[in-house]
Amino acid sequence: MQRIVYLLAYPFLWGVSRLPFPLLYLLSDGLFFLLYRVVRYRRKVVSENLSLAFPEKTDAERRVIEKNFYIHLCDVFMEMVKTMGISKEELHKRYAFTHLEVIHSLEAKGKSIMLLAPHYASWEWAFALEPFVKGEGFGVYQPLTNRYFDRWARRTRKKFGTTLITTRETSQQITRNRQEGRLAFYGMLIDQSPMLAKAQYWAPFMGVRVPMHTGAEYLCKKMDLPVIYMKVRKLKRGYYEASFKLLSENPGEVPDFQITDAFFREVEKSIREAPEYYFWTHKRWKHRNKAPREGNAGTGK
Repeated sequence: MQRIVYLLAYPFLWGVSRLPFPLLYLLSDGLFFLLYRVVRYRRKVVSENLSLAFPEKTDAERRVIEKNFYIHLCDVFMEMVKTMGISKEELHKRYAFTHLEVIHSLEAKGKSIMLLAPHYASWEWAFALEPFVKGEGFGVYQPLTNRYFDRWARRTRKKFGTTLITTRETSQQITRNRQEGRLAFYGMLIDQSPMLAKAQYWAPFMGVRVPMHTGAEYLCKKMDLPVIYMKVRKLKRGYYEASFKLLSENPGEVPDFQITDAFFREVEKSIREAPEYYFWTHKRWKHRNKAPREGNAGTGK
C-alpha cells in the first residue's frame, strides 16, 4: 500500500516542483482556502495555542495571526515540494545567510558544530548552508512512516549535499566522523513537545510551563560540540534569511539545562517578532497541566 500511495502521489509532486514560483504560490493560495476554510485543519489546536501564548492579545488580533499562519504553512509545504525541482542557484537567491563568521571561527579551530533551530519560518531549505561552510552537513530527523517517501526525502536533501540521519544514528555518525577526521555540522529541530514519560526538564515557554527536549544538549555535552542557534527570518514570500548566534563553545562547562533555556529564549524572540511564522498546528502545550510541582528534581524554575 505504501508503494501504491507513493506511485500515485509522485507524478503530481514532480509536476508541482517544476512550476514557476508565481504558479506555485497560486496553488498555495488554493490549498490555504481548502485547509483553512473547508477542512479547517487543526483550527481548534491553533486557536488554543495562540490563546496560551498570547493571552494579552484580543480575539481579533489572534485571528489575524492564525490566518496568516495558515497562508505561511501552505507556502512551506509547497516550497518543500519545490525542493525536487529547484536549482542550487535559485535556492541561494531565496535563502541567504548572515553572521557566517560564527561558524567559520569554530571551523578554523577544527571543531564540528551543532546547529539548533525551531520549526519557524523555513526549516526545509536550511540545507542551502552547505556551500558556505567547510563541514559536511547532516540533518537529524524522524523517519517518515512511508518508507518510499522517506527515501525520497533523503535523496532530495542529498543532492544539495546534506545527509539525513535519524536520531538513533546521530551518536554513531558523530563518532564516525570524528574518528575519520571529518569536519561536520549537525542540524536539529528541538522545539517540539517530548514524550511525557521521557520528560526530564520543565520550563516556561511563551509563559507556559512545559517539558523540554534536552537530548540535543546532552549530546553536545557528551560529544563536545559547540552549539549555535540558527535564526530564520521571512523577508517576503519565498525569501528567507538565516543568521547564527553562538550559545556555547564549550557545552561541557555549562550547567545542565542552561543551553536548552538559552535556545528557547531565542525561539520566543522570533515568535514575538512575527508569530505567524511559528508552527502552531503542533500540540506544543498539551502537557502543561501535567507539570510536576516547582522545586522537584529535574524541573525548571
